[in-house]
Amino acid sequence: MRKIILASTSPRRKELLAKTGLKFSVVSSNYEEDMTLELPPKELAKVLSMGKAEAVAKRYKDAIVIGGDSFVVYRNHIWGKPHTAQRARAMLRQMSGNVNSVITGFSIIDTQTGKHISRAVECEVFFRKMTDREIDAYIKTGEPLERAGGYSVQERGSVFIKKIEGSFSAAIGLPIYELVQELKKFGVEVL
Repeated sequence: MRKIILASTSPRRKELLAKTGLKFSVVSSNYEEDMTLELPPKELAKVLSMGKAEAVAKRYKDAIVIGGDSFVVYRNHIWGKPHTAQRARAMLRQMSGNVNSVITGFSIIDTQTGKHISRAVECEVFFRKMTDREIDAYIKTGEPLERAGGYSVQERGSVFIKKIEGSFSAAIGLPIYELVQELKKFGVEVL
């Protein structure tokens, strides 16, 4: 079986891919993301995920490399990780009682043949109204600071989410159904 590499150190992507049963390695990508590229959100997600995959693919002659990137789009603004409590608070206040989109791009590269593909999957996340006290308490947990859009759908942030329309795994960071369908085209069978 060929070497499969996840070009991401995201614990969420690693956990999602592991649930498929695939044997894979995790290799950190040194790709510098540029969230300011003037591209439509889905195109940006594909460009960023391909950049990560390419940075790792250069190091291997015979491997299937998977890259991924996720961010939140709210009212035509692209939001990555807030990194600070102030930015997380601003994001969460704006999303309170509203809907945002999570866009996750993934790319696959076969380093032996050069074959590659990039896709982007979008889902919508519907938030209930949140009080400032709830937002501040959530921020104190530290969870929002390193999550795209300032929240995590599968952890404590789930208490604010009324529903998700679309791929739940894409909202976490890797659209498993779509990824597995594309991996089949590269000769990788999950089951």
